[in-house]
Amino acid sequence: MNNQENATAWSGFILVGFAEVHKFHPLIFAVLLCLYIIALITNMLIILIVKSDPIFNSPMYFFLMNLACLEACYMTVIIPKLLENLLVKPTVISFVGCAMQMFFFLFFGVAECFLLASMAIDRYIAICHPLRYSIIMNRNVCLKMVTSPYICGAVVGLVHTTITFSRPFCGTVINHFFCEIQPLLELLCGDTFLNEVQVIGIAMLAIMVPFLLILLSYSGIIFSIVGMLSMESKCKAFSTCSSHLIVVILFYGTACSTYLKPKSNYSPALNNILSFSYTIATPLLNPVIYSIRNKEIKGALSKLWSKRILL
Repeated sequence: MNNQENATAWSGFILVGFAEVHKFHPLIFAVLLCLYIIALITNMLIILIVKSDPIFNSPMYFFLMNLACLEACYMTVIIPKLLENLLVKPTVISFVGCAMQMFFFLFFGVAECFLLASMAIDRYIAICHPLRYSIIMNRNVCLKMVTSPYICGAVVGLVHTTITFSRPFCGTVINHFFCEIQPLLELLCGDTFLNEVQVIGIAMLAIMVPFLLILLSYSGIIFSIVGMLSMESKCKAFSTCSSHLIVVILFYGTACSTYLKPKSNYSPALNNILSFSYTIATPLLNPVIYSIRNKEIKGALSKLWSKRILL
């Protein structure tokens, strides 16, 4: 590790990554590359299908297309550098590169939190106010509901990155596979209590505010479904939001476990697992969940596959 530490004296940080299983780096690289390509293809397929078929010209699919785009960008911030570090030594990332990675990771991550909230509100209006849905969810409102998450993501990313990188670092070895907040707090000089409060405080706003909006939306949806007389109507209403609910549980479960806890409870091994789940597993599973549980998307995929075979 000394050679790597000397290298970072002028170039930046060392990303430890999966150093404890260095013998398996080629295998991890191969598996990770395959998962990354599959996740990119599935998310791009969602975007292609929604853009190409007029049947998907509705707010729900407009939000789904933006979610797929976010997921693809979210992974691309982390995975290419990780793949490089699995094969190339030393596993160094520059200070500027680390700051940019942290900013864009937070930018896309927070944007996804608020976009999931926008999707929940959309489902609430569709189920609880179906007659007024097309009037309420007009194009202008949809654009605002998609733009706002990106603005929130940019603000949170900028605040976190500026505060973290404005302080001196007393170490260069990041015990993680990318530049995330918690491992970087471990390297800051002096007392980091205020930084911890800042991380938890902003996380409360960036994670819990959209989560509360989702809870309120689903409370209204549940009351509306319970009040329906027909069992067929109940099943149809529930099926339109079940995919979104599964995605919310996957994303928020790991995000809350990572950010809503003090530094004293930080565990590098556990954090690696949680980070892997929301940087790889969730973006890979989301389009699969939406495809399996959505008849229109399954139909469009079948048509796309049939055209490919004919060609």
